[in-house]
Amino acid sequence: MISQRIRELYYQAMWLPMRCNGRIYRAFRAPRSGVVRVHLGPGRSRYLDDWINVDANLLTAKLDVWADLRNPLPFPDNSVDAFYSHHVIEHLPPDILPTHFAEMHRCLKPGGMIRIAVPDTEMAMRKYLQNDTAWFGDWPSKRRSIGGRFDNFVMCQGEHRSILTSSYLIELMEDAQFEAMQRCRPTAETTRPELIGPEVLANETLEPCPDAPFTLTLEAQKRCAP
Repeated sequence: MISQRIRELYYQAMWLPMRCNGRIYRAFRAPRSGVVRVHLGPGRSRYLDDWINVDANLLTAKLDVWADLRNPLPFPDNSVDAFYSHHVIEHLPPDILPTHFAEMHRCLKPGGMIRIAVPDTEMAMRKYLQNDTAWFGDWPSKRRSIGGRFDNFVMCQGEHRSILTSSYLIELMEDAQFEAMQRCRPTAETTRPELIGPEVLANETLEPCPDAPFTLTLEAQKRCAP
């Protein structure tokens, strides 16, 4: 795992090039018609065909658009049908989150939607109180104790910058003017199957405990035009 310090140095060095690249893409290359679906943060292994995959890691991620999610999203107003983000926003600085949700709302067409998946901290707290060490596993560090495994899950060696719960996600969505928030079962359920197809659900993290998932998934939509 790359250290947080190295990541910060990379983002500092690449901030301006990524911002310029995002502006160029928005001005000249971003689609302005048809169904536009955007996958934020695919990383190395979660690239989705027929989606626009946006990532900041130019060296190892498979991507279509090189852009830092801390900058304004590289899409015109009212041009995107769906944003999908799976285990990404917990890595963003906390002060960026309200702006990030506002940016998704800006870019969405009326009636467009977001699907956001993050580590399920509430489930982790329940399993911690039940002393269920087996639920947590031992990644990224080998930990035997329930406290050590809880720290693994919540903080991920400092990779996670925010502790996200359903109420916090709903607050962020409400503040950005989203509506119709709905919790969905990861890998299995969506409110908008015409946009979130089986290729998306199949791409999500396999949940070894379906009744106690590791992932909290919420969908919401931008209000339709009157």
